[in-house]
Amino acid sequence: MKILTAEFLTSATQPSQFPSDALPEVAFAGRSNVGKSSLLNALLGRKGLARVSQTPGRTRLLNFFRVVTAKGPEGKSREFLFVDLPGYGYAKVARAVHEQWGPMIEGYVGGRRSLRGLVVLTDIRRGEEEERQLIRWATQLGVPAVAVATKTDKLTRGQRAEAVRMLESFLGMPVLGCSATTGEGKDAVWMAILALLFPARDNATG
Repeated sequence: MKILTAEFLTSATQPSQFPSDALPEVAFAGRSNVGKSSLLNALLGRKGLARVSQTPGRTRLLNFFRVVTAKGPEGKSREFLFVDLPGYGYAKVARAVHEQWGPMIEGYVGGRRSLRGLVVLTDIRRGEEEERQLIRWATQLGVPAVAVATKTDKLTRGQRAEAVRMLESFLGMPVLGCSATTGEGKDAVWMAILALLFPARDNATG
């Protein structure tokens, strides 16, 4: 995938602060410290665009990024938004702040007209019940979801295949393995994202 432009637009906590919904967008969701920011940076080929922290719960806002890719099959460049959602689950923040995240994410996913789908991230070494619930909830809202197992480089090749099979059984849907460190699986994740953004088009990554 050739990225022409990838830039941070804004951070927001409520609809009045969101960018215009004129462009299609895909949101990235997952537990705190699952590697959302690292994967975003890897997909966009921009080190440090999304802030990476060793402290779970560092991302506390909805962060919007504008992305422009090279020409697609229709002969035009493609423009869309990536949205980095606050991590759920364990986080070293005040309870009052943590309790705001649920309603904020629910309001965004349930009410954002330009949202085309969720990329739900799970650590390949352990699936969590929150991830299964998130996928079910998104499906009930009519929001398509793609499951991505992060940190595949932490396991051997044989272990990865077995871990993915277990996650697919646990989540009840296909799972794409990916590593932000090695780039393994990045093209497959891009294909899945483009299929969410532009479902009626040929989404070849060339």
